[in-house]
Amino acid sequence: MKKLTCLLFLGLSFMTNTSHSDTLSIERIFTSPALDGSAPRNLKISPDGKRVTFLQGKSSDYERLDLWEYDLKTKKTQILFNSDDLSSGPEALSDEEKARRERMRLSGTGIVSYEWSPDGTALLFPLAGDLYYFKLGAKKALQLLDTPEFETDFKLSPNGNYVSYVRNQDLYIKHIKNGVETRLTHDGQGNIKNAMAEFVAQEEMSRMTGYWWSPDERYIAFTQIDESPVQQVTRSEIYADSIQMITQRYPAAGTPNVLIKLAVMDVASQQTQWVDLGEDKDIYLNRVDWMADSRNLTYQMQPRSQQTLLLKAYNLHDKKQSTLLTETSAMWINLHDDLHFLSDKKQFVWASERDGFKHLYLYNNDGTLVKQLTKGPWVVDDIKAIDEKKQLIYFTGRVDTPTEAHLYSVSLKNDELKRITQRRGFHNISFSQDASIYVDNFSTVNSPAQVSLHRANGEHITWLSENAIDTNHPLFAYQEQWVKPDIASFKAEDGTELYYRLYKPQNLQEKHPVIVYLYGGPHAQQVTNSWAGNRGLLFQHWVNKGYVVFTLDNRGSNYRGKAFEDPIYKKMGDIEVRDQIEGVKFLRNLPYVDATRIGIHGHSYGGYMTLMGMFKAGDYFQAGVAGAPVTDWELYDTFYTERYMGDPRTDKAAYTASSVFPYAKDLKGDLLIYHGMADDNVLFTHSTMLYKHLQDLAIPFESMDYPGKKHSINGKNTGIHLYKTITNFFDKHFGM
Repeated sequence: MKKLTCLLFLGLSFMTNTSHSDTLSIERIFTSPALDGSAPRNLKISPDGKRVTFLQGKSSDYERLDLWEYDLKTKKTQILFNSDDLSSGPEALSDEEKARRERMRLSGTGIVSYEWSPDGTALLFPLAGDLYYFKLGAKKALQLLDTPEFETDFKLSPNGNYVSYVRNQDLYIKHIKNGVETRLTHDGQGNIKNAMAEFVAQEEMSRMTGYWWSPDERYIAFTQIDESPVQQVTRSEIYADSIQMITQRYPAAGTPNVLIKLAVMDVASQQTQWVDLGEDKDIYLNRVDWMADSRNLTYQMQPRSQQTLLLKAYNLHDKKQSTLLTETSAMWINLHDDLHFLSDKKQFVWASERDGFKHLYLYNNDGTLVKQLTKGPWVVDDIKAIDEKKQLIYFTGRVDTPTEAHLYSVSLKNDELKRITQRRGFHNISFSQDASIYVDNFSTVNSPAQVSLHRANGEHITWLSENAIDTNHPLFAYQEQWVKPDIASFKAEDGTELYYRLYKPQNLQEKHPVIVYLYGGPHAQQVTNSWAGNRGLLFQHWVNKGYVVFTLDNRGSNYRGKAFEDPIYKKMGDIEVRDQIEGVKFLRNLPYVDATRIGIHGHSYGGYMTLMGMFKAGDYFQAGVAGAPVTDWELYDTFYTERYMGDPRTDKAAYTASSVFPYAKDLKGDLLIYHGMADDNVLFTHSTMLYKHLQDLAIPFESMDYPGKKHSINGKNTGIHLYKTITNFFDKHFGM
């Protein structure tokens, strides 16, 4: 489709639309009120089951979050805290907190996180560098901390008597009633950090903390890390008006990690026991959990290869250790958070992929297997609640299709499996403490989040946010031009089933250009029947312009079982690209696709995949936009990279084959690379090295770099600029 033809066609289309059909511009995607509507975040049922709380953006600024509640008795929804009333100035985050929020994917301003007291009578939340504690019924919130230092990782103790936090690399507690602060560790400085999660634990293990209260509030287990073995790298964070040289301990693949210790402290006496983690110091401490008796501390540990995982128990009384179970794999072990110790103090539930799919198992506390609870060629997502009285485990999973997440129950008695949620789509579930009710945050690819309250059997109680796309909804104006994508699958040449999502223009012309959006890496999935946020709105913008928009989940991606993931082992950038080529072959068979105008775009691993697609499959992709791409896996961190690629000190050939540099010489099409210039995850070095390499090869390309931006490249106006840059690139090269 030529540019003039496209403009004439779109112009005629808009002239015939009714008044509730507007043009979905990139500017509107980022403008308040949010097109998602009233979708709340961080939904929680209070421990006493009396109210549901959530965060919600202001109508005037959807990124400025307030704390709201729905009272189950009065059936009223009301604001609990207006973030503007509690904060007198802009929030100045410490560098550590900025990095922590980036890794937790916490965005926005105002109240971005909160925690209930165990009895459901009080709330704790950080705001503007301070800490607030609100007792329900009080006239105002109590400010617990007002210090020049920036504290982080706040927690309420299990009985609600203390608040705990990390300040200047040491662990502190403060008694809420009498206001007495106690410093529990005293040697945190320089390379020694107490109660803090190291870089790879936060970024790659999803372990965002370094300390854990015992259930009876008597003990705190905590880590102590020594960063001195980790290499120091000096990187530049380039801002609009300055350049900061940052010295960072970054454990690149094949280099030393931190040294880690695990301790247990008696809070009253401050006496400390150090847990013997073994002779091999080159290990990962993945998870720490207390048994219900508060006397046995368990921890999960892996060797550097990550092909074994040990669940070990340490008894505080006799100081003896035991190995409860061992998981092994010829490739790697995936981590999870599905270890649950039952209150009977006799058994626990565990998840494992030992049969090829993630399923649930019941164990005695001494490590003897009782039975496997779930089975089949499908995966469990997460345990959501356990009702020990009814002997039921509630979990989300993919029994029916990998593209939807539903709530199920399985009986501890007879393994009976029941599906609870019925609406087709994606169900994010939060249960009450007693497992009697749950909040369902439900969405589809065409409808933003609808939040409802249900009994455990699925019975609907009430809407918390129906968020229906009616005449009052911000999305209503775009419904006539809204394109509902196809979600389906096809068989690759070797018989592997591959799922895809396909948007096609409402008024098909003879031939349309295609944008293939992808991620392609492990522990991720793109093709789901769920709301895709601003990126999904960008797809609507593209398809309204006349693009076909296509996404395929290649082998290596998540929720299809280990056999679907394992082919990337020591071969990143191989099977993923071949599967994406299968996707292009599928597209070429569609009569409305222009095979000479197929583009590819992704961010992070998707940026890496874009480069590999452009360099290795230039006959299939004519233009590409690579965002924050990994270019050489030896530059990326130990835990993530070595899990899939092995150690570069012994697997050098695999790293060379998975780097983009050997293939860059074969670039045929048009390429744009963008990157945040303060990225501390995929360092800006990845792109600058490729810039230099392409320049040395005298191969033209385009680039757009963002001063001061981290890996996610956040910000309203930055988002507008980025989306326009990507769109304008494809428009220019595909004649749109």
